[in-house]
Amino acid sequence: MSKKFIELKLGSHQIVHGFDEQHKEIIEEIKVEGYNKKLVNIERIKSISEKFILTDYAHGRWIYWEYEGDFETIKNKVL
Repeated sequence: MSKKFIELKLGSHQIVHGFDEQHKEIIEEIKVEGYNKKLVNIERIKSISEKFILTDYAHGRWIYWEYEGDFETIKNKVL
């Protein structure tokens, strides 16, 4: 049985609402103190970098989440 969710500690994030007439991303930045535990559906994860996890969101939007931990640990949780 494959995993459907992983537990992550996520913090500040950027919501991409779409693109403007010059094809630039329309981004809303949300700054928070610290990190909070969140269960994330693995199917929603689009990419993972050393600083951010990109997930899809409601109404065709995306979110770049800052996460606590290191890339290798997060990678091993997903694989």
